[in-house]
Amino acid sequence: MNRAKIRTSAFAAAAVVAAVSLTACGSGSSGGGGSTASSGGGVENAKVAFLMPDLASTRYELADKPLFEAKMKQLCPSCTVIYQNADSDAAKQQQQANSALAQGVKAIVIDPVDSAAAATIVKSAQAQQVPVIAYDRPIPATPADYYVSFDNEKIGAMIAQSLVDHLKSQNAQGGLLQVNGSPTDAAAGLIKKGIHSAVDPSGFKLLAEYDTPDWQPEKAQTWVSGQITRFNDQIVGVVAANDGTGGGAIAAFKAAGVKVPPVTGNDAEVAAAQRIIAGDQFNTISKPIKIVAEAAANVAFQFMKGEKPAGKTTLYNTPSELFVPTVVTRENINEVLFQSGIMKAADACTGAYAKGCAELGIK
Repeated sequence: MNRAKIRTSAFAAAAVVAAVSLTACGSGSSGGGGSTASSGGGVENAKVAFLMPDLASTRYELADKPLFEAKMKQLCPSCTVIYQNADSDAAKQQQQANSALAQGVKAIVIDPVDSAAAATIVKSAQAQQVPVIAYDRPIPATPADYYVSFDNEKIGAMIAQSLVDHLKSQNAQGGLLQVNGSPTDAAAGLIKKGIHSAVDPSGFKLLAEYDTPDWQPEKAQTWVSGQITRFNDQIVGVVAANDGTGGGAIAAFKAAGVKVPPVTGNDAEVAAAQRIIAGDQFNTISKPIKIVAEAAANVAFQFMKGEKPAGKTTLYNTPSELFVPTVVTRENINEVLFQSGIMKAADACTGAYAKGCAELGIK
């Protein structure tokens, strides 16, 4: 599921999200935008669908959903958010989208399980004049009306370059494993492209790479276990596309009883922060979900009012807003995750991690 900018980059990006008045219900256009937009002015008692892809990543239930709902409640107190999680099942997500359309939603925000299959959802919604906002993962085949995400290609480049720079500073000799995300996820493809942009010219041999079905940590762990048997101490680093696959890679090394090399991640999950504090994971990416969740809510609300929000850029022929994240290592984890308030020490500094937190000044 993305690379090193300073923390203020993310907050500066957040500042550009257009503020939307709670009472605004006109039908004026802000220019640009997608191919469809709901018409009819007011949005009182309107419904918006928020369709997330899987339960393998904890972020959707714990962060994306409540943050999107809170922003929509602020923008439109009488509006209803229809939340569904497809649990990595593209057919189920199609059914959830159909159900949302049958319930009369005025916009759909979707993080697709399968970026190709989601084209059908886009076509169905747009045929009913319901705008679609692609969230986190793009839908390349059929342009959605808008795309909100962190810059996934940059995420891949950032985590990989951070690892490469670290290995060179340590005069490491050997090769790398690359653990990519789901082959059906277009965002994973962008992350993969970004990783290659840093790994391929690095001077480190790419020993093997793997596209992890449905981003499942267990599948990443099984694959990495096989590579440990195959390459053993030739492996000096692992570029994993997110915290789940990174955690799977780390588990594989521990199960094999060998030293864990530097392993990357992405998403800044609490478990990943704990692994970084303990020294098991080398880096992750802080991409505050609040930024994209609130941006998506703002864009959805504009569409629901009949407006066409203009994109800051274009990706896959879709008006887009792409935010720049921050690489997190032990060197800056306190500042980026804890002092900023993104993560609470009480959540991460438990049990065996308390000592590491104390060493890093996390409190």
